[in-house]
Amino acid sequence: MSQRTRQGTSSQTIPSGGAPAPERTDAPDGRRLGLSLGMLVLPMYVALGAPSVALPAIGRALAVRFGATAWILAAWSLTSALAMPVTGRLLVRWSPFQVLVAGVVALAAGSALAGAGPELPVVIIGRLIGGAGAGATVIAVFAAATALPGRQRNRAVGIIAAAGATASGCGTLLGGAVTAWLGWRAVLAIPVLALPLLPAALPIRRAPTRSGSGERNGSTGRVDIVGAAVLSVLAGSLITLLQAHSVGLPAAVTLVVAAAGALAAAGLWWRVRSTPDGFVPRRVIASRGFLAAGLIGGTVFAGYYGVLFRAPSLIEQATGGGPLEAGLLLVPAATCSVPAGRLVGTLTDRFAGWQVSAGLAALTVVGVLVVAIFTGPIPIVVGTALAVCGFAGAQAVLVSLAPDLVAVHDRDTAQGLLNFVNALGGGIGPAVVAGLSGIVPVPVALAVLAALPLAGLVLSLTRRPTADRCPGPDATRGTRDDGPPASDPITP
Repeated sequence: MSQRTRQGTSSQTIPSGGAPAPERTDAPDGRRLGLSLGMLVLPMYVALGAPSVALPAIGRALAVRFGATAWILAAWSLTSALAMPVTGRLLVRWSPFQVLVAGVVALAAGSALAGAGPELPVVIIGRLIGGAGAGATVIAVFAAATALPGRQRNRAVGIIAAAGATASGCGTLLGGAVTAWLGWRAVLAIPVLALPLLPAALPIRRAPTRSGSGERNGSTGRVDIVGAAVLSVLAGSLITLLQAHSVGLPAAVTLVVAAAGALAAAGLWWRVRSTPDGFVPRRVIASRGFLAAGLIGGTVFAGYYGVLFRAPSLIEQATGGGPLEAGLLLVPAATCSVPAGRLVGTLTDRFAGWQVSAGLAALTVVGVLVVAIFTGPIPIVVGTALAVCGFAGAQAVLVSLAPDLVAVHDRDTAQGLLNFVNALGGGIGPAVVAGLSGIVPVPVALAVLAALPLAGLVLSLTRRPTADRCPGPDATRGTRDDGPPASDPITP
């Protein structure tokens, strides 16, 4: 049986023979890898917030009503979420670098098509393609980062999460500036900039894999088409229904979408029970703490993106300025993600994962309520900053925690499913606010939004997701302090 010892801030794996396992000296440093991959994801995360500022200009240029332009945001969130579990299954066949290249190419191609689209349907198709590429890119980036051992992994994931939160928070500023100076087409084409940044990801070619051996496991990685289809329909129906009022969806179409969603939910339940190795493996979602971790992340993401969707217009109303001024005022809030990502890396060494996630969910609840209750630009910026900290921290702690909740051979699948729930939450948040804003006052809509991260807080306190065991016959035991499971080699 393996035994783990601690030396300073690192640890080693001690084989049964008693001699320390040789340390990997070729694996990239967590900080360097985090900086490289964080730089690569910047254009992708900017694409989350920047188009929201350009929607009025897009509606006027393409001669469509403003409500219809909401699909530009929804299309990206939907395919990004759906691509994540698919990518998680493909990672047992392809290396993270190969997946990353494919994802960035799709991201750039779809964004170029969206920027050049002569009509709204073409723009939406481009956003669908770009969102799928973004989802694959996210999974590849975190697959490379979470394959590192304990503290190196936390450091890399924290930097990437901080970069993503900073870029998404600055998206409104860049969107307003680019719209004013270069036009709305340039805003939609921003993710194309990820293509020339791809060489920054070269270090992950020598990064360790999830198994820690440098080789992928022997799983076939075959994608369950039926399982993927029912999950896709369920996610698409949910986002469509939430946005039905804001886009003026006819009642008959709304009923059809609702029926499709109900059938998809039943189909997914049946597929999980009847196909153990399907697209959503039952052993993964049944792992202690996994579903709770996913739901906590999804609710925090919903709170953050709901605030990000509404904060610019609230600041414009309070100051009488335009999108450029609103984006500029939100920059201090966006920069809060950097210390938040670093602080969470420290907190995870001292507290259990459920304790940290509970604090981050509570921070998000407070942030949403501050934006809902108080008026004036300063409270809105403060509330947004709190939501930014919750988002950046939750992404870092939950993505880092996920691999230790499941068996080694399920880690890529689990990472894809976890990020799917997170991204889906990111699409649900704005949809909730947009759908309710035309029915109830904006403060009430935001108060309803706050109920989502509040539910995440309750889950953190009651379900307590933490890496205290990994199910399955080949699982290994991990702890919150010692980093990876005992079978993983330790990189200095």
